[in-house]
Amino acid sequence: MLKFIVRRLIQLIPILIGLSILVFLWIRTLPGGPAEALLGERATPEAVARVRELYGLDRPVWQQYGSYLESVVKLDLGQSVVSRRPVATELRERFPATIELTIAAMIFAVGIGIPLGFLAAKRYQGPIDQLSVAGSLIGVAIPVFFLGLVLKYVFAVKLGWLPTSGRSDATSTALHPTGFYLLDAVITNDRVALVDTVRHLILPAIALGTIPLAIITRITRAAVLDVVNEDYVRTAHAKGMEPNVVDRRHILKNAMLPVVTIIGLQTGLLLSGAILTETVFAWGGMGSWMYQAINFRDYAVLQAGILFIAIVFVLVNLMVDITYARLDPRIRVR
Repeated sequence: MLKFIVRRLIQLIPILIGLSILVFLWIRTLPGGPAEALLGERATPEAVARVRELYGLDRPVWQQYGSYLESVVKLDLGQSVVSRRPVATELRERFPATIELTIAAMIFAVGIGIPLGFLAAKRYQGPIDQLSVAGSLIGVAIPVFFLGLVLKYVFAVKLGWLPTSGRSDATSTALHPTGFYLLDAVITNDRVALVDTVRHLILPAIALGTIPLAIITRITRAAVLDVVNEDYVRTAHAKGMEPNVVDRRHILKNAMLPVVTIIGLQTGLLLSGAILTETVFAWGGMGSWMYQAINFRDYAVLQAGILFIAIVFVLVNLMVDITYARLDPRIRVR
């Protein structure tokens, strides 16, 4: 197992280099540039030339990439042309928000999706099964931004139960030493901040977790239906084993492999930054950060953000592979 993990981490190096080249060339083929985006109507040729010279954009592309690669090796991700701040600093500030939102959304999706899919398969073609199938189709079909606006209108505007945006109340004076608001509230033993953070997290987590919830429900249902009629399940029932034990040990455990795959993929997608959800709820995470970088052609932010997202995907896939071996002893990771 250790050799497999080390080999996968080594394989990450050429993948990231190739991806960095593609991203580096791609963003420079987009119309306009950071100088034009920043200057707007004041983008005279002289002003554009000064900005390009300031950020080294007037040099040949291969020289720009060489300088960028050298900086990345030194863990220097460059400076944002919009905020004039180090990209690494902004990344450390933004990523905790996305992690919190992703974890909350996946807890919502997995906590409801797996039991609901299992129950639907056990009640095949019954009312619960039909409602779960219809609900999952609706969950996938509803756009995230539309669902977010509906949730805000109902639970924030009309009922006034939950806040409409942000990660905490604007008047909050809570300390955030790590950037993870929930963790910070626990560390500082600030119950008011903890409640406030949870209240701000509920609506965006539900909006973001709806599509993964629908997908996990359908995959779990299909996987359980494939397993429930296997010979080893019938044998377990014939031996007189408790139905709960059969469901837990023989059905659900063997049906979890495709479910784990979907959970891993959805987690990677959410960690990459949910642009629409973060925009609707003014959630200062990776999604809104990348969206702003695209608008302003902020090369340093785009390059660092996409590379970071690639690392996240590779690490999530690595965790999925390790989970495979733990769930099914027949799978051996080499």
